[in-house]
Amino acid sequence: MKTYTHTTYAILGILTTECKTGYAIKQLIDNSLNHFWKISYGQIYPTLKLIVQDGLAEVQTASTEGKPDRQEYFLTPKGIDTLKVWLEEPTVQIPSEKNELLLKLFFGQYQSKESSLALMTGYKQKLEERYRTYEAIEQGINEHSSTHKDALYWLITLDYGKRVTGAAIEWCDHTYTKLNSKEE
Repeated sequence: MKTYTHTTYAILGILTTECKTGYAIKQLIDNSLNHFWKISYGQIYPTLKLIVQDGLAEVQTASTEGKPDRQEYFLTPKGIDTLKVWLEEPTVQIPSEKNELLLKLFFGQYQSKESSLALMTGYKQKLEERYRTYEAIEQGINEHSSTHKDALYWLITLDYGKRVTGAAIEWCDHTYTKLNSKEE
């Protein structure tokens, strides 16, 4: 069986949802997956073209009166099988993250204590904003989609994000205290 990029598998997975157009796929990515998986708009249509060429999906034109026609994509049995095979494979690597704050702190002896503290404060505020976003998403799922067949899995990935973000907020508090007690 041919091996595809993670972007291809992500789009195959998205096509199992109600998202059937390139625009709807982009909206789902921006509102959900983007918190843990980045796919640019420029990757969506070439990937859709590839999966149609490889017989993993079919494209149909949908017409709505007063609106331009749109292309809708539907997984084929081969596409579903390809997704299932990939889902059953073990995860190969633990993700690594590029983190500008950590890079700056690594070389922190060359910045003032005030600058380090300001970086930590700003970073913590962004994390708290992200955490509130996760809480709002969770509330939306629980209020509007709790019976959806994918809700459990959405909540599991959301829980991961909340826990990692919560741990990062705790780390910020701990690091702020350490930096603040540092002698100049």
